[in-house]
Amino acid sequence: MTNIVLMGTPDFSVPVLNRLIEEGYNISLVVTQPDRPKGRKKILTPPPLKEAAEASGIPVFQPEKVKKEYQKILEYDPDLIITAAYGQILPKGLLDYPRLGAINVHASLLPEYRGAAPIHYALMDGRKETGVTIMYMVPELDAGDMLSAKRINVNEEDDVGSLHDKLAQTGAELLSETLPSLINGTIEAEEQDASKATFAPTIKRGEELVDFSRPRDVVWGHIRGMSPWPVAYTYWGGKPLKLWAAQKYDQTGSQAPGTVIDKTKEGIVVVCGDGNSVVITELQPSGKKRMDGTSFINGIGQTMEIGEVLGENDE
Repeated sequence: MTNIVLMGTPDFSVPVLNRLIEEGYNISLVVTQPDRPKGRKKILTPPPLKEAAEASGIPVFQPEKVKKEYQKILEYDPDLIITAAYGQILPKGLLDYPRLGAINVHASLLPEYRGAAPIHYALMDGRKETGVTIMYMVPELDAGDMLSAKRINVNEEDDVGSLHDKLAQTGAELLSETLPSLINGTIEAEEQDASKATFAPTIKRGEELVDFSRPRDVVWGHIRGMSPWPVAYTYWGGKPLKLWAAQKYDQTGSQAPGTVIDKTKEGIVVVCGDGNSVVITELQPSGKKRMDGTSFINGIGQTMEIGEVLGENDE
């Protein structure tokens, strides 16, 4: 029986584990990131994959730096290593060990969106289609030969959360379809066209800030491409205002970008750089809970005046 080591960390990797278990594969070890403090109280919290593995009685290894501690993984003598959003670069000594290689379940149609945040960038770029690719792992980031891919549609209602869940399930399904031919040696890999590679690096602090001077579709894509994490924001009255959700809105204006041009039952209408507008349908003022647009308009948002310009930071 093929001996598999699965490496992953967030929710994205859990459907992969569950599918492997359902189909009777032998998972001798799960490797995931260390427990991290979370929330305001900084409670030490295990990664989702750790919880799922322990619930199934699978041993878990949590190296702080896998490059320095990978010998323990080799003790399990894996025939195949599978990664799904693990979060660390694997050393060559680990990649070269399994007789069937090391493969990755990546949430994009490679060579597009190599990197840590492919779901965010697909939404920010307004893509109507994305997918999952399974490829061999190499030292270069997401550049290995491709084994299989599956496309899915991106709906206008999608944000990072919903698209993440769709892609996680798609990845598990695609892996299920790919493994038999990989294990029996009949699969044919396809080299990536490096000239078409694009990149999706980790979202850096400050990149969540919305630039209303951009065209409406870019602003809309930015907000949905940051929700529900790390969450887009602007400034209102000099304080951060988180923007959880928005929709394209059929109203135009010649006011300065970021101007509130209307208040509707859906939320606040803000004009963008091309004169088109978005309606902010879920938002969170500083020090308050997340709320829908109606609750904001009927509550604290009563003090927001039409003609106010969002984005001005007086701090």
